[in-house]
Amino acid sequence: MRLRILATGLALLLAAPLLGPALSARQTAEVSLIIANGIVITVDGSRRILNPGSVAINGTQIVAIDTPAAIRARYRSADTIDAAGKVVMPGLINTHTHAAMVMFRGLGNDLALMDWLTKYIFPAEAKTVSPEFVRVGTRLALLEMIQSGTTTYADMYYFEEEVARVTKAAGVRGVLGQTVIEFPAPDARTPADALKRTEAFAKEFAQDDLITPSIAPHAVYTLDAATLTATSDLAKRLNIPIQIHLAETAAEISQSQQRHKQRPVALLDSLKFWAPITIGAHGVWINPEEIALLKQRNVGISNNPESNMKLASGTAPVVAYRQAGVNVGLGTDGAASNNDLDMFEAMRQAAFQQKLVTMDPRVISAPEALELATIGGARVLGQQTRIGSLETGKRADVIIVGMSRARQTPMFDPVSQVVYVSRGDDVETTIVNGKVLMRDRKVLTLDEAGVLREARAAADLVRKAVQ
Repeated sequence: MRLRILATGLALLLAAPLLGPALSARQTAEVSLIIANGIVITVDGSRRILNPGSVAINGTQIVAIDTPAAIRARYRSADTIDAAGKVVMPGLINTHTHAAMVMFRGLGNDLALMDWLTKYIFPAEAKTVSPEFVRVGTRLALLEMIQSGTTTYADMYYFEEEVARVTKAAGVRGVLGQTVIEFPAPDARTPADALKRTEAFAKEFAQDDLITPSIAPHAVYTLDAATLTATSDLAKRLNIPIQIHLAETAAEISQSQQRHKQRPVALLDSLKFWAPITIGAHGVWINPEEIALLKQRNVGISNNPESNMKLASGTAPVVAYRQAGVNVGLGTDGAASNNDLDMFEAMRQAAFQQKLVTMDPRVISAPEALELATIGGARVLGQQTRIGSLETGKRADVIIVGMSRARQTPMFDPVSQVVYVSRGDDVETTIVNGKVLMRDRKVLTLDEAGVLREARAAADLVRKAVQ
């Protein structure tokens, strides 16, 4: 008997190295953050909802999504956010805006696009836009975006390296486009100067984890064919996305036909303009043949319903785009023509607008609207493998949305509640790349009082410019 016990003990000792991994697997792993007990809307391929669910984050990545009990059994963290009764979902992706133009919010209301641009915006920009003005305006926009749950945005403006620097400092993800336009701009007297700026900007932020440099030829009505080709050539050489205003208004179609003898899509296709990632902003006045061509060229469309309604530009054929397999995301456009950066409003209006124009309440359902604002936007930006849904291995871009207000009570369907009821100021916590940017409505990466103070001072420049 004693020999048998000794033999058994020896066998266990010899087996210890083999048992080690099994024993370690039963131990909990340390992670940087756990979001516990929430209503987790994943927006993954199966539209999975865990109620309750928890999300484990380590560094920049999501490492697990499961029931609270399963996450507790496998992970531990010194930092846990209890999201009981709240929605945990992917951060919102704004596929078209002009961040620093928050400084022109409310300037020149109730006008058509061309009147608004030529009589108010372009003259005001010529007198006010500087590197410091752009920094101040972008910080204000970032504050608004963080507070309303936008974690990634696509931008088109001037001094884009300044936009990138303050965006990175605030911890927000951006696809940021240096504008190229034919007349003298605040940061470039000629399109050639703008191309040089783009190249320097792209080199400064090459391989950055948060910032994706881009080039932004303004539109076919503000650029000649040679410059459009030059912007495309540079984008392809630098391997960066292109952003362009595309078929936004009926007037743009007429101008393109007068100037270039072609509609915008046909013109750009004849120039072999499209880059591997091309973002067409608006895409309102597009016919079925052009939709098929955009699908063939893998061009993504940013639908901006609020701006299009406010400027009476028209309604993008979103249902037709989706039926054809074109990638579609949502944008706010600049706050000068919206007049805010709240992507919850963009979701709601996108759904309502399509239901109205098709006279079909079934089109753009609540889950589809949520996808437009998250994974759909990620596809438009070419970043669907990194962001846009809550999935293991993706970047931890996550927001927590409070659901306790009177207008959110009762709640039968959390996705419907997010799309048709919630607003930007219901967002309580915003996380980008695993870093908490706002917690319990307190922004941690920007000095809110300082941002507002600087913005109010800069507004005096705008007032003087338009007097």
